[in-house]
Amino acid sequence: MSATAVVTIVHGRRDHLALQGRSLARQTDPAAHVVVAMDDPDLEVPGAHVVHVPRLPLGLPLAAARNAGAAAALAEGADVLVFLDVDCLADPALLAAYGDDVRQQPGTVWSGPVTYLDRPPPGGYDLDGLAALDAPHPARPAPQPGELLHDADPDLFWSLSFACHADAWLASGGFCEDYVGYGGEDTDFGRTLVARGLRLGWTGSARAYHQWHPVSSPPVEHVDDIVRNAALFHRRWGEWPMGGWLDQLEQQGLVVRRDGAWAVAAEVLSGRTP
Repeated sequence: MSATAVVTIVHGRRDHLALQGRSLARQTDPAAHVVVAMDDPDLEVPGAHVVHVPRLPLGLPLAAARNAGAAAALAEGADVLVFLDVDCLADPALLAAYGDDVRQQPGTVWSGPVTYLDRPPPGGYDLDGLAALDAPHPARPAPQPGELLHDADPDLFWSLSFACHADAWLASGGFCEDYVGYGGEDTDFGRTLVARGLRLGWTGSARAYHQWHPVSSPPVEHVDDIVRNAALFHRRWGEWPMGGWLDQLEQQGLVVRRDGAWAVAAEVLSGRTP
């Protein structure tokens, strides 16, 4: 029997998770929900299977958390895995679209367009009005509903919203768990999929809406993660990822490039308390 499971990793963001749950309850096709709580031991989600993973010394284990969520979903018999960032609200047709495309073309890992929403109005987002706000992020492909794009650029893969067949997930080996904290693991996974003979595609019918939250650009609060994970990516693939962020962090004096590698600036390190 075929079954779909949604995997969401979370640390905090309780309100965003609750509204995502409401969007999933409105789906035309039902699915199990696996929530992976990272260093969030008190999290309980009615109707969902909650998996708890601890914080690692270097930070939150985003890559390992997605793998743990997938393992739980597979153990419950899912043949389609849908990964949704905790900030993402699902269009009512998202699960049906992903399920159809994955089962028809199980050798392709599918992504859907994501619209970044403005700050919510008083009373919060109206789930009935999300379609009127549809404006997918310009840095990623944005096919129209019903349109499929094949052989997508693996360097544009992101984990905000994607889906794959259980067999494709097992063939991929999952996310590289050497990545800890923020940055790099998505691009690594995209490269890994192609290296293992899988294809990447975008489906316009699986649309999602990213709830607003404060951000910094570049993400200065994650400078250690970015430098460490960029070095890991370079060791694995021979290239430096996140070039735009690293250049901006360098301009702000937070990182330096020395002997062909990036490092957190000495001034930043010396300004930290032990």
